[in-house]
Amino acid sequence: MPPKEPKYIDIHSHVNFTAFDADRDEVLKRALANDTWVINVGTQVDTSKKAVEIANQYKEGVYAIIGLHPIHTGASFHDVKELGAEGKEFTSRGEIFDKDAYKEMLKDSKVVGMGECGLDYYHCDETYIENQKKNFIEQIELANEFGKSLMLHVRNNPKDKSKNAYQDTLKIIKKYAKVKGDVHFFAGSLEEAKAFTDFGFTLSFTGVITFTNDYDEVIKSVPIDMIMSETDAPYVTPTPYRGKRNEPSYVREVVKKIATIKNLSEEEVAKAIINNAKRVFGFTI
Repeated sequence: MPPKEPKYIDIHSHVNFTAFDADRDEVLKRALANDTWVINVGTQVDTSKKAVEIANQYKEGVYAIIGLHPIHTGASFHDVKELGAEGKEFTSRGEIFDKDAYKEMLKDSKVVGMGECGLDYYHCDETYIENQKKNFIEQIELANEFGKSLMLHVRNNPKDKSKNAYQDTLKIIKKYAKVKGDVHFFAGSLEEAKAFTDFGFTLSFTGVITFTNDYDEVIKSVPIDMIMSETDAPYVTPTPYRGKRNEPSYVREVVKKIATIKNLSEEEVAKAIINNAKRVFGFTI
C-alpha cells in the first residue's frame, strides 16, 4: 500500500533545536498522529546534522532541509532555543560555509532542500552583509548541483530602510538560482510577493497571521498554489496557543487562518498546500 497522504504539512520547523531536547519524539509523534508532516530546517552544520538525524528516525513524514542561516555567517548573536553545546546558551560562531559537510548531507534521501539561507539585514553592517551574500550564493550553487529547492530566509532592518533584503535576494536568485523554492516567513510587500511568485517561489506563512492582519493583503492576493504553511517552531506560536512553545501540530491553525483570509474551506487550502509541498520539495506520496 502507498503511504497515506498527510492532511497538513509544516514546511519549516526547528524541532532539531535544543528547545525540544526533553520531548522531541513526543512532539513529532503528536504531529504525525494529527496527519501533519514536518520539515526540520538547519541553521548551521550542527543543527543541519541534527535535522538529518531526526528525519532518519521516522519511516515517513519527517524530513530535513540543511544550510547556513545568514545571521550565523557573523559572530555573537544569541538564541537560547537553538542547539548549544552541553545545553549552554547558543552563540553564533560566525561559521564558514563547509561545502563538503553539506554535500555529504545532501546525499541523504530525507534531505529535501537547502537552507535556511538568504539575507538578514536586521543587523546592518556592510562587511557582514557582503559575507551573507557570499555564503548565500555558495548555497544556491550547491542547491543547483544537487537539484534541491531553496528555503529562503529574508529579513529587513525596520530602522534602516536604505537597504532592502527582499530586493537584494531577488537579484541574487535571478542571477544564480537554477532551482526554485520557498520564501519562509514572508513579510515583504505585495509587489515583492508578486516578484517572488512570478519567479516561481512559493511564500510560507506562520502563526503570526493568527494574531495580526498585517499579512492579509498579501495572502488574499497570492494564488493558493503559491502559498505554504509553517510554524517556525519553537517561535511565533499561533492563537489559541499563545504563550506556549510552538510545535508542528499547531500548523493547522495557520491553514485555518489562510482559509479564512482567502474565503476558502480549510480542506481546500490544506489540500492545495500539500500539493504545493509535493511540487516544490519533490515528495513522492
